[in-house]
Amino acid sequence: MGDDTSRPDPVRARTVNVIGRQALVREQGGHRFGDFYHRAMQVSWPQFFAGAATIFLSLNSLFALAYVLGEQPVANVRPGSVVDLFFFSVETLATVGFGDMHPQTTYGHIIATMEIFTGMSFIAVMTGLIFTRFSRPQARLVFARNPVVGQHDGQQTLMIRVANTRANMLSNATAQLWLVRNERAAEGGMFRRFHRLALHRQENPVFVLSWTLLHAIDQASPVYGQTAQELAAADAIFVLILSGLDENSMQELRARQMYDAGTVRWGHRYVDILAADSGEIRIDYAKFHEVVAEGEEPSLGVQGYPIDYSEGR
Repeated sequence: MGDDTSRPDPVRARTVNVIGRQALVREQGGHRFGDFYHRAMQVSWPQFFAGAATIFLSLNSLFALAYVLGEQPVANVRPGSVVDLFFFSVETLATVGFGDMHPQTTYGHIIATMEIFTGMSFIAVMTGLIFTRFSRPQARLVFARNPVVGQHDGQQTLMIRVANTRANMLSNATAQLWLVRNERAAEGGMFRRFHRLALHRQENPVFVLSWTLLHAIDQASPVYGQTAQELAAADAIFVLILSGLDENSMQELRARQMYDAGTVRWGHRYVDILAADSGEIRIDYAKFHEVVAEGEEPSLGVQGYPIDYSEGR
């Protein structure tokens, strides 16, 4: 028996984002373009059109070479002109057919038939991908740059502010806040564990302007007794997920924001951005990300009192 000369599939590596961290994933086997639809939805618009143009030019080049193999398969082509055959391929693949050049042999008709079928399939796929990319609902939500930890109703509270910059109706908005951190198991191994943080109000029937999410840091909270240094040492990350029904498009919108433990401002609160005067509500997004230390004079809202964001405003 001969030696087994089979070679293992090449190992490929790629970088992925895992809960705010970059991870190098080594893949064994599989095809690079095996998940074409997912990749087409994931890349940016310039990358998408660059990839589509590359496929389009590659297909036309292959069919032009196929025409070259025939004996004058296309009429009105200059002798030996690969360029003419390439442009004839473009016209055929796009099902344009200007008429100056046309197949004149059985071989030419066979290649043209194959190319027309390929072109129709390519156009159908591109139409579907472009429509899907355009029709995907996009939330226009702004998340505060820094979570804050301060006093609310006499309780130390973690707060994160969100704004709906479209100022349209998001019905049945729901928020979920998670704490992800490294923890040591009883056996001594280190694990990345997820803790769901209870919110004072996790549902908002009508989310239009801004919404400050509140998590009380009491004895039931995974953050209770933790210091900023301890959370940073545990590589802690806060993950906020929002969803709601856009009443304009009648589609569900989702948005996600992640915060490192180092971005949390302890002993601070958000500057008020909502105020009411003579029955008119005013919102100042220029101050959306601003925070002040506790004890500083608050800005005044309705009738000389700061507006309470916890009620879903």
